[in-house]
Amino acid sequence: MDLLEALEARHSVRSYTDKPLPQDVRDTLNAVLAECNHEGDLHMQLICDEPGAFGGMMAKYGSFSGVRNYLALVGKPANDLQERVGYYGERLVLLAQSLGLNSCWVALTFSKKKCAAQIEPGEKLVCVISLGFGTTQGKPRKTKPVERLCAIPEGRQMPDWFAAGMRAAQLAPTAMNQQKFLITLHEGNVVSAEATGGSYSGIDLGIVRCHFELGAQAVSCEWTWK
Repeated sequence: MDLLEALEARHSVRSYTDKPLPQDVRDTLNAVLAECNHEGDLHMQLICDEPGAFGGMMAKYGSFSGVRNYLALVGKPANDLQERVGYYGERLVLLAQSLGLNSCWVALTFSKKKCAAQIEPGEKLVCVISLGFGTTQGKPRKTKPVERLCAIPEGRQMPDWFAAGMRAAQLAPTAMNQQKFLITLHEGNVVSAEATGGSYSGIDLGIVRCHFELGAQAVSCEWTWK
């Protein structure tokens, strides 16, 4: 399964079996995680065989069960920290899906105090992503029409690469499935993406940008971000 196939197949999963992550899967995740940390100036970590962060009432409130593995998304506070966490965290989510794992973005319904991540002075834990072999593959969620999620110059037909990017962005997970973002096509094949409000909008924007890039670049690389 490549990342585009993973993008189509991946749905949020909150309940997991007790099957451990194979060592080769851990090694692959850690290798790409190191690359993402370097590119994104982050300190994301793969935590395995640790049930504490999802062992309390908050996790039960969020309907999580059997979570023993997760990605801790850590970085130094900055205006764009949430967006970088969203972008690189979603790259790891799609990689995990391609390796046969399931996942779910988690902002509140886990215990930060019991999270086993190493947080250095001057860093913060933004959120986590549960990982593992799901008891199900999850379900597709409702999405807004593409036309409500993008804007193109008046009188211009939507290019194929932009349409492919929007289809991928339409499938991006967002907080409470609100899809509060707008992707705009400008003259010269320049694209911008912005959040339009909502909780954790910075993380959502990073996830959306990751999805749009994967979809659009599969058709054409003759475009740039604004």
